[in-house]
Amino acid sequence: MLDLWVSNSTFTSQGDAPRPPNPLPGIMHRTTRIKITELNPHLMCALCGGYFIDATTIVECLHSFCKTCIVRYLETNKYCPMCDVQVHKTRPLLSIRSDKTLQDIVYKLVPGLFKDEMKRRRDFYAAYPLTEVPNGSNEDRGEVLEQEKGALSDDEIVSLSIEFYETVRDREEKKGPLENGDGDKEKTGVRFLRCPAAMTVMHLAKFLRNKMDVPSKYKVEVLYEDEPLKEYYTLMDIAYIYPWRRNGPLPLKYRVQPACKRLTLPTAPTPSEGTNTSGASESSGVSTATNGGASNCLQTPSSTSRGRKMTVNGAPVPPLT
Repeated sequence: MLDLWVSNSTFTSQGDAPRPPNPLPGIMHRTTRIKITELNPHLMCALCGGYFIDATTIVECLHSFCKTCIVRYLETNKYCPMCDVQVHKTRPLLSIRSDKTLQDIVYKLVPGLFKDEMKRRRDFYAAYPLTEVPNGSNEDRGEVLEQEKGALSDDEIVSLSIEFYETVRDREEKKGPLENGDGDKEKTGVRFLRCPAAMTVMHLAKFLRNKMDVPSKYKVEVLYEDEPLKEYYTLMDIAYIYPWRRNGPLPLKYRVQPACKRLTLPTAPTPSEGTNTSGASESSGVSTATNGGASNCLQTPSSTSRGRKMTVNGAPVPPLT
């Protein structure tokens, strides 16, 4: 039985309803293991019972079928086989459209389907060499490889390039001397790696941390172009999400930033100890932590300090309710 790993931010554990994105980006996303059979109703043709091949959609009701299935059906019918809506009064073939996006999703979710379909087409045209291909495209003749289509498997090796991420300001500073002819045209520190497609961004960041001996107070972040990548993304996910067509190494970048550490506020003493409850000790503790800490992250005060007056850098803070 084939299983898929799907983020909770996309599907629920049943895989049938969307869920809003996590409002707390600092919390690790969890993944839910679902069976592909739960997605089958959205990937299979109602006429032949198989996965979509050359997915085609009726424009009147947006129901999708295999191209050969719906064309053969509409030769004798003018209504949708699922909802019975009229496709067209006289020429129903004018109201169907090829759905390449849906077909790409099916090829990516069902392992081996694209490879088997291309082989079936090559075998057909090898057995009937005089048969004409309607559009004459390589995919119609089955001459497109999985590498050209962008399909990946978990055990496939992916070539990637990794280099230090430069901000717009850094690029402009480097561009100036080069335009004047003063700079040397040296290559940046680009490194090339060969990694399994199932490797996550978190593993790549750990590799870079160990390779460069980055202290624990800093974090290593991996990016595609200018967009930071989620730690749970695999190289296969990146290849599917971003416009990489496998015409070269997967271009990734990294940057090193100070890690955001939470500040722990001192526990306020109880009134029974004879201390002043006006908030002097709390204000001192907060001021020291705020001024002396290296991070701007501030943890919410503990419940023991609720209802007491506090000051941060001399400014009064209203009590929590």
